[in-house]
Amino acid sequence: MAGSEKTRFKDSCLTHSFLFNALKCSAKKGSVPQARRMHAYIFKSGLYNVLSLQNQLLNVYVKCKEINGTRNLFDEMPVRNIVTWNTLISGVANFGAGFRGILNLGFHYFKRMLSEMVGPDWITFTGLLRVSIELNDFEIGRQLHCFVVKLGFCMHCFVSSALVDFYSKFGLVRDGRRVFDCCLERDLVLWNVMVACYDLNCMEKEAFSVFCLMRLEGLKGDGFTFSNLLNSSTILRFSELGKQLHSLIIRLSFDFDIVVASGLVDMYAKNENIMDARKAFDRMVFRNVISWNTMIVGYGRHGDGKEAMRLLGEMFRGNFCPDELTLASVLSSCGNLSSSSEILQLHAFAIKNGFQTFLSIANSLINAYSNCGSITMASKCFSSIAVPDLVSWTSMIRAYAFHGLPRKGIELFEEMLWNGERPDRVAFLGVLSACSHGGYWIEIAGENHTFVSSDKSHLRAVEVYALLEVLARLMEEDSVL
Repeated sequence: MAGSEKTRFKDSCLTHSFLFNALKCSAKKGSVPQARRMHAYIFKSGLYNVLSLQNQLLNVYVKCKEINGTRNLFDEMPVRNIVTWNTLISGVANFGAGFRGILNLGFHYFKRMLSEMVGPDWITFTGLLRVSIELNDFEIGRQLHCFVVKLGFCMHCFVSSALVDFYSKFGLVRDGRRVFDCCLERDLVLWNVMVACYDLNCMEKEAFSVFCLMRLEGLKGDGFTFSNLLNSSTILRFSELGKQLHSLIIRLSFDFDIVVASGLVDMYAKNENIMDARKAFDRMVFRNVISWNTMIVGYGRHGDGKEAMRLLGEMFRGNFCPDELTLASVLSSCGNLSSSSEILQLHAFAIKNGFQTFLSIANSLINAYSNCGSITMASKCFSSIAVPDLVSWTSMIRAYAFHGLPRKGIELFEEMLWNGERPDRVAFLGVLSACSHGGYWIEIAGENHTFVSSDKSHLRAVEVYALLEVLARLMEEDSVL
């Protein structure tokens, strides 16, 4: 090879390497304009027909959720390999449940792939199973499982993990466990998915049983393993198991993992052990917004408004910005404070940062103002909600009942019904509380009827109590449903 040809070949390799890495960076950023610029540059450089670059460019378009660019590039490609098809199918799964039409393209391209005599591999099946989950289509996933068995991929760890995850999302834990048991060579990912499957379906004992089996096979676990186990608050409650798990986490040095450390705080807080929750929080070397939220939510759950407010101040001083969950938790705990000054400050912060549009914040403000004695501000917060949800209506009805304004509570309940909102048990209890606030009248067929709690002197008392029994049964049925 001549010197000039060697130089040209070397330059071409360097250009290819540069473009390949640049496309990887573009995929991470998810910038559509940058993807188009890279597309134009590759075309200009004369490397447009290089398959590896085309596949990487296809990946960029998919990550940017630029479906038109993705389809156009795919159709232009003269040669496609398994990487091309997998990039498209797996990428489609990332669009999410809100893009059903695009998700269905995953199976459309899978059929085209088979018609062009390209055999699927394990990446193909993991991508398609994710698409099935996003589409909430159990039947397609079940058919994929049959295809997986037929082609002999059922023993592959990643395919088995995807199948266990698929079955767990549909609540079919036994089917997931059968897939797990059939896979003889299990990696940590598969063990973690099985633990997560039990945790998701509220089978905490089974989750710990799988964890013990995993330990017997010599696997220590990772942050994902322990964060899932810490979610099993039911089995950890009233037992030493939580502390034993905490000791193991410290011994394996996973307490430095932010997610695991936050899980420890949450575990103790949920189990009514706020002191140990705070100790776990104080021992954290690194914290993020989730860590702060977990501790603040813990104080909110225990009604310790002063400590929640103090911790919020520390959060500000640590240059962390509270989010929707932080404010809602602090507001719920501040309802126990006698002064509304803290609530006014939080309300001002919510308005300044655009949080007042979140229903959870507005509902928390209604409850907080009501508990602090400011029914006027609670009413203003309710009026500011564009589309109240059931919690909003119920909170305001209960607020009126609490402040001795039963008539307003009944009127609001009627307005809620006119708006097509179906009351639940809590809403019924709220309106009944308003009606029974020392005695109240209701209007039936243009006539006013006065009732007092436990009074049977009314002329239609038998009919009224019979209707109340029917209402009580409806409430019980609603709570069961």
